[in-house]
Formats: sequence, C-alpha cells, structure tokens
Amino acid sequence: MYKKQTDIIRTQIERSQFLEHSTPLYLTSSFVFEDAEDMRASFSEEKERNIYSRFTNPNTSEFVEKVCKMEGAEDGFAFATGMAAVFSTFAALLNSGDHIVSAQSVFGSTHTLFTKYFPKWNIETSYFKINEVDTIERLITPKTKILYAETPTNPAVDILDLELLGAIAKKHNLILIIDNCFATPYLQQPIKFGADLVIHSATKLIDGQGRVLGGATVGRADLIREIYLFSRNTGPALSPFNAWVLSKSLETLAVRVDRHCENALRIAQFLENHDKVNWVKYPFLKSHPQYEIAKKQMKLGGSIVAFEIKGGITNGRRFLDAIKLCSLSANLGDTRTIVTHPASTTHSKLSEEDRLEVNITDGLVRISVGLEDVEDILNDLDQALL
Repeated sequence: MYKKQTDIIRTQIERSQFLEHSTPLYLTSSFVFEDAEDMRASFSEEKERNIYSRFTNPNTSEFVEKVCKMEGAEDGFAFATGMAAVFSTFAALLNSGDHIVSAQSVFGSTHTLFTKYFPKWNIETSYFKINEVDTIERLITPKTKILYAETPTNPAVDILDLELLGAIAKKHNLILIIDNCFATPYLQQPIKFGADLVIHSATKLIDGQGRVLGGATVGRADLIREIYLFSRNTGPALSPFNAWVLSKSLETLAVRVDRHCENALRIAQFLENHDKVNWVKYPFLKSHPQYEIAKKQMKLGGSIVAFEIKGGITNGRRFLDAIKLCSLSANLGDTRTIVTHPASTTHSKLSEEDRLEVNITDGLVRISVGLEDVEDILNDLDQALL
C-alpha cells in the first residue's frame, strides 16, 4: 500500500497534476537523479537542472526570475542577505590590485568592506561626493574596474544621475553596479540607464513586512555567471523558504510601494512646513536638490524621508523618546513606520566631520514611512516634535 501511494504521488509530481495556485515550497537540500548518466550530465552542466539547493532551487529560481523581469536583467542570483549580495558581487568580480570608484554615501557595512576588508586583498576604493560627480573621471585609474553607487542614498536620500554614471562607465569600460534597495525595481530600473548589475537587500521593501532576510544581484549574464560560480563555492545562497516568502511579496510590491510613496509625500510636505524642522529631503519634493533627476529616473519618490530637527542630537533623541505609534528600529521598508536618528545610533561611531561628509547632521532623522493611516503617522510625528 505504501509503495502504491508513493508511486501515485511521484506520478502526480512528475505530471504537475496537483494544479496548485501558489508555488509549493521545495524544502530540500538536494535533488535526485534518474541514473548515472543523468548525474554526470548534470554536474558537467550539459543539462540545466537542480542539483543542490546551495546552487539552485525552484523557489530561489522563481524569485530571481521575477526580479530579473522587473529590472530588465538577463540573469541573477539570490543571497541570504543584502550584504551577502554586496560582498559576493564584488568578491567574484575583483582581483588583487583592482580599484573601485564609489559614491561616498553608501551603507555603513559596505563602507566597512571597502575600507577594512578589501584592502587586505590589495583592493582599494576612491570616493566621490554626491554633489561633486564631476570628480569621478579624475578618480579613475588603469586599475579601476567598478563604478558603484546607491540611489537614493542611505540615510540622507540624495539622488545620483544614473544616466550620467552609465555614460562614464561605458566611456571607461567599467562595470557599473547600482544598489537599488530604496527604490525597488518597481520605482526605478538602473539597467535602462546603463547599469551592468543591480543589487537589492530584499529584506527591505521587497519583503516589506520585516519577516525574512534576503538579497539579490541581477544584470548581465556574463557577470552573473562569475557571481554564481563564486557563490556556488562559498555558500551565501538564499534559503528556499525565504525565497518563497520574497517571491510572494513581489506580488504585492506595486500596491504596497504606491501607498508608501503616497504617505511619504504627505509627511514630507507636512515636515517642510513645521517650525521645529530646518529642512526636509524627499526625492519628489520640488525643494530636493536633485528633484529633476529623481523625476527623470524614478516613478515615485519612495518611502524614505530625511529631515533635520532643530536642536541637534539632544532634540533628536528627545524626538525618538516621544514617539508613540511609530517604531524605533534600524530596519526600513516595513509596513510599519520606523524612525531612526543616525547621529546617535547607526552612525554614532563616525566622527562629526565624517558624518557631515555624507550629509548626516546631528539633527538628521530618517523616517521609513509605513502603510498606516497617514493621519495617524502625522499626529505621532507632530506630538513628538512639540
């Protein structure tokens, strides 16, 4: 009886007779082969098939395919975290003696890779300021291999001109890599403007609900091949369960991000007129220094608002203590609104001079605007600013 049931289930799986509406979970570490020849051909890559979930898995493949279609990419690979995607992408493509030119405003852990770990392998990085893109070409040397940037930036929400970066990269035969985490592939597709690779921390808006960690790199097939081979041997792959969650999350990305952006614009406009606020930066505010660039390359302004509260660190911390509805967290892109004061938390180990170099003032507050009723968010921010 057991064998008969097993044979029926096997036949149903082979013939896809379950007709499930939601993609099933493939929680398996490995996959079986029909015979010795099937196994040989699979390992020699004469045929494309799943071998081991550290390499590929149906759930991770589905997630990657969706991100590729949204970004207009040829291929991709999914990682356990966003930082695993960043590290593996660079490690796979760089050799000892290579050089990176990067925007100065990058995520703290990425900065640590560039300044603490890559130099161990004789890989150096030169930084350009967001408002001094004309210096990029002067930083390029014969050893430069990669041009890298985030846009919008974290946490000051500055915007870099993707078309300009694409032109520079093409002129100097560089690999242009863009971290598109804040915008998501729904709002911005850097490949259209000349990017070779796009990186995502899927932990943020792609998941959108603070449930799982994940990352992805998508882009040119020849570059992804190198990243795949590196990752296949070093093991930073995304788990099938997290891939399944993220793949389902992509189905609601557009409707969620639309609401995030609608709320964020309202909040940015409110803060711009508040007497306890010095300035506000949001890509789709006309007062944003790179407003025209943002309009050119983004569908909407995103979910992140940065503003400077009067009174510096003291009032910044007082503001966080007064928050009631919003969450205090280092994450972003959640359904719930999150407020962070970088100078006293995420960037507190930097000197004031270093913080100011990347537009992180003592009074800077970053808001990751959630999906709550916007009036509730506004009331919470207003009472905390009093």
